[in-house]
Amino acid sequence: MRFLLPLLVLTVSLGAAPEYPRMGPDIYDVHASGARQIDAALAQARAGHKRVLVDFGANWCIWCRRLNHTLEANPAVAAKLHDSFMVVLVDVNSRREAARNADLIRKYGNPVRFGIPVLVVLDADGRLLTTKDSGELEEGNHHSPAKILDFLSRWSLPLVR
Repeated sequence: MRFLLPLLVLTVSLGAAPEYPRMGPDIYDVHASGARQIDAALAQARAGHKRVLVDFGANWCIWCRRLNHTLEANPAVAAKLHDSFMVVLVDVNSRREAARNADLIRKYGNPVRFGIPVLVVLDADGRLLTTKDSGELEEGNHHSPAKILDFLSRWSLPLVR
C-alpha cells in the first residue's frame, strides 16, 4: 500500500500529453502560475536558508532541455542546487500566443532579452540578485558543469551546519 501513491502520481503525469511531443516530456509546467511557483519556493528558501534559482524557458527549446539535463544529471551540480537553492522552472513560451508568465518577465527586468533559457537568482525575500545569460554557461553542444558550479557558488549563501 505504501507504494500506491507514487504509482498514482506517475500514472497521472504519464496521462498528460506533452506540449511538443517530438521534444519529449514537458519540463516546464504549461499550466502553472510562475508567481505561485516562486512564492512557494521563496517560503521554502526562507525556511531552509537558501536562495531561489528561477529558470525561464519553454518546452520547445533544446537549450532549455540541455540545461535542465545538466542541472539534474550532473552529480556535483545537482548537489549544489539541493544544498543551496530552491529551483523553479517557469514557462515563458511565446511561440503560439503571448508570452506565458509575462508578468514575471516584466517583474524581473525582462530576463528573456538574453533568450532562453535564462537564470535569475532571488534572495529569500524575492529580491532579484542577478540574471545569467545561459549562453555564457555553454561549452560546445552542452552546458559546462564547471561554469554552472562557478555561477551557483558565486550566488549561494554560505552553508549553515
